[in-house]
Amino acid sequence: MLKIKNLEAGYGKLRVLKKISMHVDKGEIVSLIGANGAGKTTLLYTIAGMIKVGGGDISLFDCADLASPQAIVKAGCSLVPEGRQVFATMTVEDNLILGGYVQYKQDKGYSREVELAHIYEIFPVLQERRSQLAGTLSGGEQQMLAMGRSLMAKPQLIMMDEPSTGLAPLIVKEIFHIVMRLRDEGNTVLLVEQNAKAALGIADRGYVLETGKIILQGPAEDLLANSDVQRAYLGRDVDAAAASCDV
Repeated sequence: MLKIKNLEAGYGKLRVLKKISMHVDKGEIVSLIGANGAGKTTLLYTIAGMIKVGGGDISLFDCADLASPQAIVKAGCSLVPEGRQVFATMTVEDNLILGGYVQYKQDKGYSREVELAHIYEIFPVLQERRSQLAGTLSGGEQQMLAMGRSLMAKPQLIMMDEPSTGLAPLIVKEIFHIVMRLRDEGNTVLLVEQNAKAALGIADRGYVLETGKIILQGPAEDLLANSDVQRAYLGRDVDAAAASCDV
């Protein structure tokens, strides 16, 4: 579904991504973890066509024409941006309708009503708040709105950038349950998260990004058990814990 080979990208002369190679297969949840400044958001924005590729290749759905963000959305890839970025002065329903704009304009079989009903079934609170201004929603509700807005484009691949940021633990748990449901419904998810334990806990595979380079990859359960990952991202020192148990 998504194949990246030796990808380089950045901002002006600043190279952020350095020879990134990775893949996401259909039906997977793939988690990308790393510290602030590692290049996680830059990678998502480059896949989404918002940052120009500086070198290497991105293959998405085997489509030839992916020269613009609109073409990428039309092909079946959507992004839930970090910080939600809802349209605060518009209603919940108008935010959702905007999420399906590209498909509505180019797909004669696209039905706003059908897609809205699906989103409201996944996120009942959005139906309750459909006439409410998006800026008056709680943080968790805004995150659900951002996810619903992206799903309105009927994506095959949905990319999520830090969906748990700033949310209470119970809301984070609910968000991650929804991510698993999306996978179960046939979506493919590329999940960027600093909450490594939660992200790897629901993922099939994972990648660790550090200063623009992939330094580790593998099944999610293997990364969770990796002592380097535990020290750096899970707040554990396995060797120290083992030593204390031996005393």
